[in-house]
Amino acid sequence: MTALAQVARDSSALAWRNLLTIRRTPGSIFASVLQPIMFVLLLGYVFGGSLGGDAYREFIMAGIFAQTVTFNASFTTIGLANDLQKGIVDRFRSLPMSRVAVLLGRTTSDLTTSVVSLLITSLCGLAIGWRIRGNPLDAVLAYLLILLFAFAMSWVGAFIGLVSRSVEVAQSLGLIWLFPATFISAGFVSVAALPEPLATIAEWNPITALANAARRLFANPAPAAVAQPHSWPAENAIFYSVLCSLGLIALFMSLAVARYRRVASR
Repeated sequence: MTALAQVARDSSALAWRNLLTIRRTPGSIFASVLQPIMFVLLLGYVFGGSLGGDAYREFIMAGIFAQTVTFNASFTTIGLANDLQKGIVDRFRSLPMSRVAVLLGRTTSDLTTSVVSLLITSLCGLAIGWRIRGNPLDAVLAYLLILLFAFAMSWVGAFIGLVSRSVEVAQSLGLIWLFPATFISAGFVSVAALPEPLATIAEWNPITALANAARRLFANPAPAAVAQPHSWPAENAIFYSVLCSLGLIALFMSLAVARYRRVASR
């Protein structure tokens, strides 16, 4: 068996193990289901009335999709930290398996959480009036872009989980960066509405790129109350979103694997 085939086999087995854990403890996925419902209703109705009504509700759905899969990175962080603290990773070390498979199994299984979250978010969006105005192929591409970004965020979460010394620390580190990352973006407001230097940060934020790309593919234009910039990231949102996702995967996969080898060698 080639090394690549062994990695695929081992990571598939570990991904299935993680999915069985979710099935046995359904409460662990409750937050990923509740969170998008809460944000769709709160942002859609609290801010929708003053920022464009139905048009604003369609506008923010792409931002909520991006926020939802970004927040799901915390599940990877906590899950991996929990395995380390309980000694499960030490058991894996005693088995003839690829070390990369432990991380790949975790990030792959957590992609399932993102799929469920996207389904719930989409249904909530439809309930408040959101519609896909573009063609079906563009909509499929939009969802694939969102899932690619979700996979990238899982690797960010994996690295944070590996550098955390306990589950409690992982819970704090896994959440503390999520709020500024998602709200300093064009997920819910125009970049033009932010003061400098936050506007520049938001303009190049990968979450902004994903939200803008999804809006373009879903054909959900911004309402008149939300001014849109004409910068390079905004004009090339789809390309920039793919570039950011692949770059984050390459960077944090390398960091996570290097950190895992150090942790697993102790």
